[in-house]
Amino acid sequence: MSENDNIIVDMSTRIFQDLCDPQTINSAQDDAWKEPLWSALEEAGLTAGFVSEELGGAGIEISDAFEILRVAGKFAVPTPLAETMLAGWLLSQGDIGFPGGRLSVAPVREKDRLSIDDNNTLTGTAHGVPFAREADSFAVVARRGDEVVIALVDAASCQIADGLSLADDAKDDVTLDGVVASEVGRAPDGFNEDALYMMGALARSCEMAGALEAMLEISVTYSQDRVAFERPISKFQAVQHNLARLAGEAAAAVCAAGSAADALQRAGSFDEDVFFEIASAKIRVGEAAGEGAGIAHQVHGAIGFTMEHILHRYSRRVWSWRDEFGSESVWAVRLGEAVAAKGGDALWATLASR
Repeated sequence: MSENDNIIVDMSTRIFQDLCDPQTINSAQDDAWKEPLWSALEEAGLTAGFVSEELGGAGIEISDAFEILRVAGKFAVPTPLAETMLAGWLLSQGDIGFPGGRLSVAPVREKDRLSIDDNNTLTGTAHGVPFAREADSFAVVARRGDEVVIALVDAASCQIADGLSLADDAKDDVTLDGVVASEVGRAPDGFNEDALYMMGALARSCEMAGALEAMLEISVTYSQDRVAFERPISKFQAVQHNLARLAGEAAAAVCAAGSAADALQRAGSFDEDVFFEIASAKIRVGEAAGEGAGIAHQVHGAIGFTMEHILHRYSRRVWSWRDEFGSESVWAVRLGEAVAAKGGDALWATLASR
């Protein structure tokens, strides 16, 4: 992490505390809270966290920008902050300036592919695009024959079929047939859809890590307040054991996600070492999300499942995020194939170099 890390984390935390308190949002009757939050995020330059100053961004180091997403996860932020940051990063790979507004990226599933012709007309459908219906524009990776290009697309020109994630956030199918891109840039050599897939997997890992930290804090506080048999349930050994397990899962998630972000910062590209780190992070954080959410709900009992309690805002999001940009089983297969391809003799050296 850079020396600016604490400043960025503190600034992000203040914005979310003031404008994205989970209990306030959980009790809100409408979406009036969204605009002040988004305006504050834009004004602070957080939505362009992955973009250089030359292209209209904040010029934040990439590992520090991932810290923004960890903090966002701690507040279960139900806005397209991660998607806008990813879109800005993707556009910058094609030397396209950050357009501002709410953005999302496509494709987000491993098997989806988009094509673009010489007239910059796109073809194809991207499934499960997060917050697509709320986006002003999309940043997309498309193929023009053997060439990979990055394109900026006006969302109003696309056909969007509404869908929902487990957290009831927008997760839509976007059809781009006949849509003409407003800007197109050539992708760097070696860049393809997999780079976006890995970047998205790391972003979700950071968000899940932050959400697990919050779930731990919420569970500890509840266990100290909840009284059973004339004493707080935090005094019971079984509850203490569960909270210790949850703390371990949260710590492992933060460590794995942070290590992957630092590896990408050092490498500057998606080489074999970065793939190893991101794959490991998505696997470990995904497992922590499943185990940790279960423990948190066990500590809370039935109240944690009610819509009035904020715990579900976190558990439903981590359950959704663990499957986006590849579940842990998908990444486990990819990681296993990569390790097997290098041979058993290389495994210890790979692990020991971390």
